[in-house]
Amino acid sequence: MLSSPILSARVAIPRNAEAMSCSGFIPAPASAWSTRGAVLARDCLTAAMAFPALAADARPQAYARALLTNEFGDPLRAANLKTQTNYVFHYPFVATPVFLLRLDQPALPQQLSTKSNDVYAWPGGVGPQHNVVASSAICAHQLVYPTPQVSFISFRKNKAQKGVADNLIHCCAENSQYDPAKGAQVRSGPAEQPLCAVLLEHNLQTDTLTAYATLGGELFDEFFRKYEFKLSLDVGPKAKNQVSGKAAVRELERFCRNPIQC
Repeated sequence: MLSSPILSARVAIPRNAEAMSCSGFIPAPASAWSTRGAVLARDCLTAAMAFPALAADARPQAYARALLTNEFGDPLRAANLKTQTNYVFHYPFVATPVFLLRLDQPALPQQLSTKSNDVYAWPGGVGPQHNVVASSAICAHQLVYPTPQVSFISFRKNKAQKGVADNLIHCCAENSQYDPAKGAQVRSGPAEQPLCAVLLEHNLQTDTLTAYATLGGELFDEFFRKYEFKLSLDVGPKAKNQVSGKAAVRELERFCRNPIQC
């Protein structure tokens, strides 16, 4: 079985790999691949071999699979995502928000590390252009997150007032900034680790996206402890339930009444 140091960081092995982008393991020997699957594998391995081998200590944490949908429950097509626009869905728990972004350039694999120095191989973007990425919307510094009432954290196409560059996720609390094109690694500010990645699987035949795991430094326990009372009011007893089946995606401006620009 062929393997690569980048692809080996995956947690799921889809049977219909020929219908997927470079978002899953290569599941069978080359002799068993269809022509389309072989071409996909060639392209994935070509992309992987363009980079040095990435060591990985931290492994993906698998959760229930959730197909991304629009707010009406219909499957979301990657082609329908606006570029450089904030989208929000909740995963892997009912109360934990995620940023979904379609960048204006491919997001290439990166070697990253958590604040406890666990190294992990972020696999890059998915989709035909490898530019669709997802990461936890919970700031790795003070756990600031978007709510229906207000959001102090968001992706900025143009540099924030205290930003260091365009196209970064900026948290207004203390100006932590993350680069979504590089696995949400910290570019500036007091945050000690990247935003936790949410891994997506892209189906080339249907152009749909499915969340299936996280990768990197999870802060969910700290999040639930800090906001226990608020979440009990905003979300109720289902706050800690895992999302499964479907996850609705909305633009941040439709999800949140007051996205703060700082």
